Amino acid sequence: MSTETAPELDCAVLDRAVAELRSGSRTWTAVPLAERIALLERMMPKVIENASALAAAGAHAKGYDPASPWAAEDWTTGPWAVVQNIGAYLHVLRRIAAGKEPVASGAVHERGDRTLVDVFPGTGWDALLLNGFTAQVWLTPGTTPAQAIERAAGEYRGRPGRTAVALVLGAGNVAAITALDILHKLYAEGQVVLAKMNPVNAYVRPHFEKIFAEFIECGWLRFVDGGAAEGGYLATHEGIDEIHVTGSGRTHDAIVWGTDDRAEERRTSDTPLVTKPFTSELGGISPCIVAPGPWSEADFRFQAEHIVTSKMNNSGHNCIASQILVLPREWDGTAKLLDAIRAVLRELPARGDYYPGADRRIAAVLKAHPDAETYGEGECRVLVPDIAAHDDVMITDEVFASALGVVRLPGATAAEFLPGAVDFANNTLPGTLGATLIVHPRTEKAERDLVDRAVADLRYGTLGVNCWSAIGFLLGFTPWGAHPGHTRQDIGSGVGFVHNAFLLEDIEKTVLRAPFAPAPRGLFGGSPSLSPKPPYFVTNRTALTTIQRVTRFTAAPGLMRLPAVFSSALRG
Repeated sequence: MSTETAPELDCAVLDRAVAELRSGSRTWTAVPLAERIALLERMMPKVIENASALAAAGAHAKGYDPASPWAAEDWTTGPWAVVQNIGAYLHVLRRIAAGKEPVASGAVHERGDRTLVDVFPGTGWDALLLNGFTAQVWLTPGTTPAQAIERAAGEYRGRPGRTAVALVLGAGNVAAITALDILHKLYAEGQVVLAKMNPVNAYVRPHFEKIFAEFIECGWLRFVDGGAAEGGYLATHEGIDEIHVTGSGRTHDAIVWGTDDRAEERRTSDTPLVTKPFTSELGGISPCIVAPGPWSEADFRFQAEHIVTSKMNNSGHNCIASQILVLPREWDGTAKLLDAIRAVLRELPARGDYYPGADRRIAAVLKAHPDAETYGEGECRVLVPDIAAHDDVMITDEVFASALGVVRLPGATAAEFLPGAVDFANNTLPGTLGATLIVHPRTEKAERDLVDRAVADLRYGTLGVNCWSAIGFLLGFTPWGAHPGHTRQDIGSGVGFVHNAFLLEDIEKTVLRAPFAPAPRGLFGGSPSLSPKPPYFVTNRTALTTIQRVTRFTAAPGLMRLPAVFSSALRG
């Protein structure tokens, strides 16, 4: 038996950080808009100065070289995500500073009893770099266009939030999560931040301290390390006013209800240990629904790469990774798509699962499915090609590793398949964070009402149509969080939205759209755009170079830099 004991909790360090922030919260509240903008402008070059080191730290921690093709994801979900979000805030805050509405009236539309707000592309540069990608925010039923415009950006239009110290409990899987949560608390809610790093990726703290140096010097941000004990101590600290956590439902429940034998009693009686305002992003089991349609051989290959990317990015250690692929049982394309997916899985370069507990979770999948297909060195990529039971581990538990399950539902046509697929996603799969719907443009044109109903009915905070829903995490203009309706007693995928640069209220969900096929093929297949294969695809041959150039361009855009970006992107 081990005689090791947990290190003693250093309360003095934590108490000092809270005390310094309580003092700093009053000065942050008084910072005028012009200076808040200037802070972000001065922050942008700091991200670029530290970009290579930040991305390399992620690559080393995951077990591959920073020059590896896999390292593109460390740039995408690290430096690029941060500069993209800073740019989004700057775009909106500059509008407000110029006396404009944060949201242009022409971007707000009525559709029946719903108000929809166009949020992406937010700028002309966005329209060039991600041509054909769009996003709308759907507001809750009953919210009018006038209310959408009037209620936006209350922090800067006479309705500031309360002076507060927010505790951000960082995620361990994606570098940018903690940074973007900090920006949201500071700029959308007007709160200073104590960020507790997750032990899994605490290695990014030195890089963030350089990037956020000015906020730290002014007393508006503090970083601390630690695990569950430090997080629990801070959550109940009298100097902490609000909490935001990215993680699992277990983390939320441990803080709110405790972990002793009375935890379930507290939940049942709704007598929480922590009553502070609490927002969260807690993952779930994300579906990728494929509607049958007139696909070409090139379509099967491209969408196979898309689906594999949505699972294998970051070795599947994403709360928004596609875990269940929902396919029409009688469509002759189902077998072709699965064969294309198998081919992509075989072709990917080797890498392993790195997140704690991944081996245990993969073992549980293989135990439940001894006939599962495995790919890669060490059989680190798992495909379960036909799941029938709704109590299957792949349907009840978030794997958070590189395992993809397939559920086949009745139907050979979109009309026969889509209603059942939507019902399955909404009422069988746990969680409401994100879903992906893949539909051929000719199918959507022929079945417009059917597809529109599916988009409206899917209860997810982000829905990607021909676009992995995780892209909504990156763009800054697209609010990120679970579909409304969860409570602290049944937390699901969490409550609240972050990454909301337009500072919208009354959010129900974000709907992203992307071209079904890349340029130039998409020009002849009903999805015209100038976008080649996206650089976030795990099969993109020039992804690392492209995303490095895109990151630097996003931080300091200019026409002279575009040719280098496009020359790399077009070779992907």
